[in-house]
Amino acid sequence: MDLYSSIFELIDMRSFSNLWFWIALAVLWSTASHWVLGVPYDMVLRAGRHGGQAEQDLEDLVRINTNRLLFISTVSGLWMLGLGCFILTALLLSGFLYGLEIAQALFLLGFPLSIVGLLSLSTARLIHDEEASGALLRKRLSRHRLYVQMIGVVSIFVTALWGMYQNLSIGALGG
Repeated sequence: MDLYSSIFELIDMRSFSNLWFWIALAVLWSTASHWVLGVPYDMVLRAGRHGGQAEQDLEDLVRINTNRLLFISTVSGLWMLGLGCFILTALLLSGFLYGLEIAQALFLLGFPLSIVGLLSLSTARLIHDEEASGALLRKRLSRHRLYVQMIGVVSIFVTALWGMYQNLSIGALGG
């Protein structure tokens, strides 16, 4: 038995039984809930506690990021939507119709993130249209973070259920 066979036998290279996939899933949702519209959430909390320059910095950073998101969506939004739908459909079909486990894992990561992306665009448009600042801006960002966390919890739950099902069904078959 050579070294590569021993390593691949020790470390299962399938997606749902691989520890690195679960670490990546946790880091992905931790990062997604910390960065709210490109702004670290601790800035939102600091602006609420201290006001003044911290509040001004938050408003400036949110203004920059919302304007950037809205510009990108205006210029290339339809192309990005079409490409995203194409990639998600390809992953969905490859994973769940043809049984490719890596495509299933990528779909279970990508689909909820696409919902978060659309939610971010909606929140950015709302903040821009309302010209939100101060307490209203912090409320919008906090609500956005709560929705991202709820999507993350559902995503992790569904991914864990599907991963356990895959591991049990493949393990039961001896494959």
